[in-house]
Amino acid sequence: MKQGIGRIVLGISAVCLLLGSSLSALAETIKVGAIFAVTGPASFLGGPAARSAEMLVEQINQAGGINGQPIELIIKDSAGSSERAVSFARQLIEEERVVAIVGPSTSGESMAVKKIAEDAKTVLISCAAAEVIVDPVARYVFKTPQKDSFAAQKIFAEMQRLGIDTIAIAAGNDGFGKAGKEQLEKLAPTFDITVAASETYDSKATDLSALVAKLKANPSIGAVVNWSIVPAQAIIAKNMRQSGWDVPLFQSHGFGNIKYAEAAGVAAEGIIFPSGRLLVADALPEDDPQKAMLIQYKTEYEARYQEEASAFGGYAYDAINIVVEALRQAGNDRDGVRDAIEGLQGFAGIGGVFSFSPEDHNGLDIDSFVMLTVKDGTFTLYERQ
Repeated sequence: MKQGIGRIVLGISAVCLLLGSSLSALAETIKVGAIFAVTGPASFLGGPAARSAEMLVEQINQAGGINGQPIELIIKDSAGSSERAVSFARQLIEEERVVAIVGPSTSGESMAVKKIAEDAKTVLISCAAAEVIVDPVARYVFKTPQKDSFAAQKIFAEMQRLGIDTIAIAAGNDGFGKAGKEQLEKLAPTFDITVAASETYDSKATDLSALVAKLKANPSIGAVVNWSIVPAQAIIAKNMRQSGWDVPLFQSHGFGNIKYAEAAGVAAEGIIFPSGRLLVADALPEDDPQKAMLIQYKTEYEARYQEEASAFGGYAYDAINIVVEALRQAGNDRDGVRDAIEGLQGFAGIGGVFSFSPEDHNGLDIDSFVMLTVKDGTFTLYERQ
């Protein structure tokens, strides 16, 4: 990707030199940084994000760039390491002088980078889910995934409708799991739901049967909410079904990739989880404001990469589009881009319709989520019982 942009710049520069004119300004690129976990244990997040960002930037450049200037997308692979993310953020800001940074992929990395972006007055649009990334609001920090609290509220609302009033929470010990667990514990009382057990486990665990046995021993528990990323999403489902425990299993919005359901096999059947609309784009009504973009993104991504589109790639796709819209409005200026993003209203994306404000740097409401389930090995809209 970067090599292609480099060739474009060299070509324009050569023309300018030959003509002896001031057209050399055309050779300037707009540098946008990205930090994704392309490799490592969080590659299921960063891989689709990097591919989505590359695809979109290539399309934008082929269409003429931003006001005639191409985007140079500089992707750094953090491999999910907060230390590497911090180092790359400093490099992108201080050496590359990027106008904005998209990512990182995980909540822990995003929190580690947040202060660096804020201190350097450089826009950061995180592709991670934890609500603490934007709460409290930091002037230069935004995020595209829906809020943890909205996911928790959608789960609890479904539980109320099913008559479930006592639950267990299981969460990974990473930044995403900890943030989700806190939201679940905080919001449960407002839905008259009792948390009978709230457990944290190693997010890299390969066997959760002991935890499942401990929870199953409490007969009052009517459902389990698991808040984690792979591999635990599939493992807890398998261990529950292997033990013969058939209470409903709810997962977080981090479950939004069909590969996770495939990893769990038949144990995934019936899992309920909140998600953006991408995974059920074809089932949306024609007047849905997101449908056209969802179908376009899904079609182009799957044709190019021969894999199903996921919400995680959508987070980066939205972040790049938001930066691009701000660049069109404000030009290649860090403060101008920041102000333009904060002023975006009704901006349809993959994750929802974004309306930012000085008080809200996520820009999505609870209706950005729908509830999905696994049926016959595929994701489908959840039909209430």
